[in-house]
Amino acid sequence: MKPYLITLLITIFTFASPQQAEAQFFKKLAKKAQDKIEREAEKRAERRVNKKIDDGYDKIEDGIDGKGKKKKKKKKKKGNKDENDNNSSDTNSTSNEDNNSGDSKKEKSKTPKVVWSKYDFIPGDTVLFEDAPSTDEENGEFPSRWDLYEGAIEIGEVDGENVIMFLQGGGSIVPYLKNSKEDYLPEVFTIEMDVWFEKGNTARRYWITLRDDKNQRSKGLNDRLTVYPNGLRFLSTDKRYPGTEKNNWSKNPTGTWRHVSIAYTKGKFKAYMDDTRLINIPHLEGNPWGITIKGEKDKMYIKNIRIAKGGVKYYDRVLSEGKIIVNGIKFDINKATLKAESMGPINKIYQLMVKKTDLNFSVEGHTDSDGGDKANMTLSKARGKAVMDKLISMGIAKSRLKHGGFGESKPIDNNSTPEGKANNRRVEFVKF
Repeated sequence: MKPYLITLLITIFTFASPQQAEAQFFKKLAKKAQDKIEREAEKRAERRVNKKIDDGYDKIEDGIDGKGKKKKKKKKKKGNKDENDNNSSDTNSTSNEDNNSGDSKKEKSKTPKVVWSKYDFIPGDTVLFEDAPSTDEENGEFPSRWDLYEGAIEIGEVDGENVIMFLQGGGSIVPYLKNSKEDYLPEVFTIEMDVWFEKGNTARRYWITLRDDKNQRSKGLNDRLTVYPNGLRFLSTDKRYPGTEKNNWSKNPTGTWRHVSIAYTKGKFKAYMDDTRLINIPHLEGNPWGITIKGEKDKMYIKNIRIAKGGVKYYDRVLSEGKIIVNGIKFDINKATLKAESMGPINKIYQLMVKKTDLNFSVEGHTDSDGGDKANMTLSKARGKAVMDKLISMGIAKSRLKHGGFGESKPIDNNSTPEGKANNRRVEFVKF
């Protein structure tokens, strides 16, 4: 009923009735109707405002992810690399540097092109378990940091690096820990590893189970993540890596290392392949206790396995400590070349700097104690610069960043264990 009709009824019933009691009754009735209409109108207005706010946030997020942008064809100069080449760490650096020098307003208004923007994986702060495996491991021996559950597994070498090899018939391994019968996975944790798929029709899979099958048979989760050459499957979700949707899962056109990541946050489960999130389960029933890794057959290799405990948000760390310590930014061995999986933390730092325009960072590299002091100092400075250059290429003004490196001179953990070394290999974003 329209508001003016309610008002008319109030007038009629109030003045037409000769009895005061009857008039009061109709006044109250009309007032209730009027109040109800006003409340409903407020609710509708609030819903409209909220929808506009949500739409606004969606547009902002799409802008960060590179969605919704009209593609413009640009003439390509001879001798220049394609600006979309993911192998270049300086993607879009020239145009962004020229347009953003010292101007935070331009920085907020520009829609940056963020390489690997879909990759939102952030490694945990504290490494609980790490195995590369070490160069000290002897070829042909069982990996010392693992326990065998079934099958046959040994240390081997691929392209000069030690790896864990699954032999004929495959096998399963679990981390060799003192507390292996207990729940050693915290409420917030991440798991990472590199897995190999040989070229051709391999019909091979890896399985990652969220319990220790040898020591936790009645505990943990029986659910397991299946890793194919071109995708992941968990529970009823089966996703393929972009561009490989039409491929048979068992066919691999080239020999391929795949980086697999898992992020678990108090029931929320996400899984990634290389630079893309494929699995997103908002409410996973049960509690992960441990981990079992299984390779289906021979000629299957894994390396760079890491389990880490999660931590507080980046901005909260800046407020409490004045810096952000990140050990999830990774580089090629003894180089300052960023790996694709490094873009999760870098994208988060970028988004934080866009949102908080008063934040300026010194990007500082740190190494573990392996190698010489001088070489580590040079390497740490080069890595700090590489991360700084990436942020500038994404649109952060040069004036808001500087870089440095301290080699092995400022450890935050001991260098006597793989986990301690992993925590010392880090990039710090120090506020200035």
